[in-house]
Amino acid sequence: MRIAYLDCFSGMSGDMFLGALVDAGVSAKLLEETVTALNVGARLEISRVNRSGISATKVDVYAHGEKDMPREEYWAQREQAEHAHGNHGGHHDHEHAHLEHHAPVQLLEHNYAAAPSKAHHHEHGHHEHSRGLSEIRKVIRQAAISETAKATAIAMFEALGAAEAKIHDSDIEKIHFHEVGAVDAIVDMVCAAVGAEALEVGEIVCSPLNVGGGMVQCAHGTFPVPAPATVELLRGAPVYSSGIQAELVTPTGAAIVKTVAKRFTPFPAMTVEKTGYGAGSRDFPGHANVVRLTIGNAQPDFADHTVQETITVLEANIDDLNPQVFGYVMDRLFEEGALDAFGLPVQMKKNRPGMLLTVLGRPQDASRLTHLIFTETTTLGVRQREERRQALARKWTTVTTRWGDVRMKVASMNGTVTNYAPEYEDCRRIASDHRVPLKQVMQEALRVFAEAGEER
Repeated sequence: MRIAYLDCFSGMSGDMFLGALVDAGVSAKLLEETVTALNVGARLEISRVNRSGISATKVDVYAHGEKDMPREEYWAQREQAEHAHGNHGGHHDHEHAHLEHHAPVQLLEHNYAAAPSKAHHHEHGHHEHSRGLSEIRKVIRQAAISETAKATAIAMFEALGAAEAKIHDSDIEKIHFHEVGAVDAIVDMVCAAVGAEALEVGEIVCSPLNVGGGMVQCAHGTFPVPAPATVELLRGAPVYSSGIQAELVTPTGAAIVKTVAKRFTPFPAMTVEKTGYGAGSRDFPGHANVVRLTIGNAQPDFADHTVQETITVLEANIDDLNPQVFGYVMDRLFEEGALDAFGLPVQMKKNRPGMLLTVLGRPQDASRLTHLIFTETTTLGVRQREERRQALARKWTTVTTRWGDVRMKVASMNGTVTNYAPEYEDCRRIASDHRVPLKQVMQEALRVFAEAGEER
């Protein structure tokens, strides 16, 4: 299978991804035609640059004649512009409140910001020049691009909107993007969707992301890197910081990765066909500020289509809990999203017999599951660790037996079915309703599935 590997050792942003696509062979004309099809008053400028000795492609978006810029440059120039216009604090506070009243969420990152030189001009009309998600969806749907690319681009915007809505406790449909910023983001995400489709790969895989460090100025104040929206978008993804004091992963970049990357892994076993480098706006001494896109054919051990993910393992030793309660706790854990839970008999201190409760869950569910263990059992401590696991690709299908439909869980590796089993609850219900042995129902479901063969 042909795959693409996105190496984010210097973070990820929309312009970096577009640069890597072009450098890896995606037609620059295709992206330019995509921008024209959007009809949002934007254009691309594509150039070759050098980042710490690495030659890379730089893609800049011009929206209404204004070039995007890193977030910190925007805020620095905005402060200079406000100072030049005599805005020394009080007026700025009034403007910020004015904007907050009319725009529930004012998204301002490096490619969301208006030109600083025009900040004073837009102080009182700024909120009138914004786009909501419904309008952005309409713009994308009207563009002359494939339906698949439209769906991907809309998914990126909705992921970004959902992240901001959660952070600000707002409704996603109330999220507004500044007019210039919306154009930049639309171009970045739609071109990313079109370019990713043009790669003609079966899968895009991503490395752990270097998020950077330090502090960053946002529309709502100063926050540690990564910014709040970026953290929310990267839930479940492996991240780290190499110590560079700058914002390396932007919300736009995080939204792109969240949508197009199927999984996260170190560099996979593959036969390299070509590589492209996309440059960021900044040039760090001794550090190549680029994202690398490598395309090639996956080796057999990588093409198994196993899902690699990080899970949280929770454990607790229990020696004074009513056994009836233990069964109840197991049921509650599954209701709260546990991937698996089981108990093992153990011999504890002072030779007391006890149970070792082990729970597997998603990292984002760990706090809720831990709270449940503490409230529903008698344990005084819960151990927690992160582990990596591989899982076969799986899907659900339905077979029709003489008594009714039974769902089948089907696992496959490299496109070949390796395991399948009838859903217990369906079989139990049928056995009870029709007064037939449970094992007979399960055998019938297996027989029907096996006989379906190629028809599946």
